[in-house]
Amino acid sequence: MIIRQANMQDIDAVDGLYDAIHTAEENGKQTIGWIRGVYPVRATAEDALRRNDLFVLEDAGAICGAGIINKTQVDVYRQGNWKYKAPDDQVCVLHTLVISPDRASMGYGRAFIAYYEQFAAEHGCTELRIDTNAKNTAARSMYKKHGYTEIGIVPTVFNGIPDVQLVLLEKHIHL
Repeated sequence: MIIRQANMQDIDAVDGLYDAIHTAEENGKQTIGWIRGVYPVRATAEDALRRNDLFVLEDAGAICGAGIINKTQVDVYRQGNWKYKAPDDQVCVLHTLVISPDRASMGYGRAFIAYYEQFAAEHGCTELRIDTNAKNTAARSMYKKHGYTEIGIVPTVFNGIPDVQLVLLEKHIHL
């Protein structure tokens, strides 16, 4: 298994992951709070690729996960009661983490979080931030297991999805 920066050849696979997640949610197998055709969509991956902040998890030649890692804090983060105050250039954010539903419970989420934390440290970031929909209890549990603290829930329209209760999470690391 490797996690690496995505390239143009990965876009179809990442779009396929988004489709698989939407299908799993529509079939009641996962609860994430995303909506097909609204978020995430192919353009989500394409935009991240253009910014050079799309990463993929590849195992045995297959793309099994993807996420966006950057220093971009979404607007609603201003409403967060962050325990650790840090200048923007020391904050790293993980967005849109997706693991193939047929590869759940194989440690891919854990591996992606470890990669994100190492990436943040290598880029001088001491403050890690993540958000998730309050409905996504699996993600909330996983982040808690990895030392992330929920600092609040903010009602918002998020990436075009109405009535989201956005859970803000943080973790401070020492460089």
